Amino acid sequence: MNEVKQEKTLSRIGRKPIPVPSSVTVEVQYGGVKVTGPKGTIEQKYHPEVVVKVEEGQVVVERQSANKFHHSLHGLTRSLIANAVVGVSEGFTKSLDVMGVGYRCSESGKGVTLNVGYSHPVDVFPDGDDVTIEIEGNNKILVRGIDKQKVGQLAARIRRVRPPNAYKEKGIKYSDEILHFKPGKAAARKA
Repeated sequence: MNEVKQEKTLSRIGRKPIPVPSSVTVEVQYGGVKVTGPKGTIEQKYHPEVVVKVEEGQVVVERQSANKFHHSLHGLTRSLIANAVVGVSEGFTKSLDVMGVGYRCSESGKGVTLNVGYSHPVDVFPDGDDVTIEIEGNNKILVRGIDKQKVGQLAARIRRVRPPNAYKEKGIKYSDEILHFKPGKAAARKA
């Protein structure tokens, strides 16, 4: 029984070239790239065993061999550089909703003060100047920045103050998050 082993193509994402807008410049350095655009500059590091080239207005990521380690680095590196290009050209936004009677949020300096049912207000501040928090009304929080990881991390820290409750429909949730509320014991018994 002669079987021909085919090479696994694990990373379809890694093979896609990253289009670079005209307002963005990508400079390849040893172990990293420097991406500059209208919103700012990001220096994204990557593993030195991955090859990154800028060709004809596109960034191409190549791996050195077909082993599993290089496969895993291939897609990761491409995603990180693509996020940096999108971040400096458009930016990232995470939107959170504060749900519940009496629950509200307000700006306090560069951070946000949350009144979400505790005996005290809770303050959340960004770690650096590259992420900003905006408040719309009393119950909508917008986290904006050029670094996708930092925007997501700050939004997760805000949500963790009071995660959504499955029974009372209270808490802080992402705007695009779909919640499935439970009826509770008494309502389940009546049905």
